[in-house]
Amino acid sequence: MTDMNLSRRATLLGLATVATLGRTRLALAAAPTEARFVVVLLRGALDGMEAVIPHGDPDLARLRPGLVPQAASWHDLGGFYALHPALARFHTLYAAGELLAVHAIAGPYRTRSHFEAQDLLQTGVEQIGMNSGWLNRLIGELPADGDPGGIGLAAGIGTPLILRGAAPVGAYAPVGFAQPDQGLYAAIGRLNAGDPVFGPAIARGLGARRFDRTAFAAGAAPAMDDEEMMSPAGRARPADRYGFPELAARVGTLLAAAQGPRIAAFQLEGWDTHVNQMQLLPGPLGGLDRGVAALKAALGVAWAKTAVLVITEFGRTARINGTRGTDHGTATVAFLAGGAVQGGRVLATWPGLKDRQLFQNRDLAPTADLRALAKGVLAAQFGLGPQALARIFPESAAIAPMGGLLRA
Repeated sequence: MTDMNLSRRATLLGLATVATLGRTRLALAAAPTEARFVVVLLRGALDGMEAVIPHGDPDLARLRPGLVPQAASWHDLGGFYALHPALARFHTLYAAGELLAVHAIAGPYRTRSHFEAQDLLQTGVEQIGMNSGWLNRLIGELPADGDPGGIGLAAGIGTPLILRGAAPVGAYAPVGFAQPDQGLYAAIGRLNAGDPVFGPAIARGLGARRFDRTAFAAGAAPAMDDEEMMSPAGRARPADRYGFPELAARVGTLLAAAQGPRIAAFQLEGWDTHVNQMQLLPGPLGGLDRGVAALKAALGVAWAKTAVLVITEFGRTARINGTRGTDHGTATVAFLAGGAVQGGRVLATWPGLKDRQLFQNRDLAPTADLRALAKGVLAAQFGLGPQALARIFPESAAIAPMGGLLRA
């Protein structure tokens, strides 16, 4: 049963919509560190070569005709790489030295299953079976503040695997977050229209939401005013309502508080771009771009002590497919943002895009390990040594932490 007791801290912060899992709560005592660490999980496999375009590689256009944005629209990063046009705020962070891109990076696994790859990404190990996440194990390595709620926070609906484990964590989602698409309501109405009990009851409920009778016609869309959300079919909605930017702004306020959490994780969907990638990817990229900017604004002065790691389970094929998209691949890009980051750079040992240089003749070849990136951030942000890092990332003794990621 969910424990809905709200702490005095939550009340003071105006968090009337704090929800917790089990009997864990948001932290009550002073946090044991001023460093903040946020992980943003992109579920579905981000195409790293469209997010950070290696336009200096002459084979890019050959492999991806029609899949490379126009040069006039992208944000150049110094001659070889450029950010996707939707990442304007990321470019601002990059120019300020607060964004680092790490390209041609992957985990140690070579599976193209979303489910397996996400499990391994979040557990930080090489084989399926671990039931705790590496971010939860990080919390276990940090000094306790004496509060059973801990310093970790799951942002949004549900607790991702990366935060599950022995260390207690809180969870937060605003009222109304993750509203179902309006088309789902219409489908429910149509499916139950013939039921003598549920049909009229559902019709009355949908009527209260400004649906009219045409919503129950086969294939019809519900009638909505200009304030309703836009579904994937293209109906109008206010920008970012119920999305990552709004959630990031609210969670940033929690992280900024003197007695707030210090570690948080988000999960973002919508990165599986098998079809019409040029049309589908700008939306999720733009939401990510606005969300990180909203997080920075909400953190205020605490941004200077913050590191935000953006990672995905694997990349996508180097070649465009037959439906103007890309399929499951291997290496991709990761981002590290924050005031604590030594940014304004792209870190990569670029493997090249000639056919002989591709992994299994299809993917961008990995030249960096995600665990090395994560270990490097944790070592610098929290002062963790080799033994603690080995407990957080078992099976990674041979993977040295990346250095020079954060400001001295």
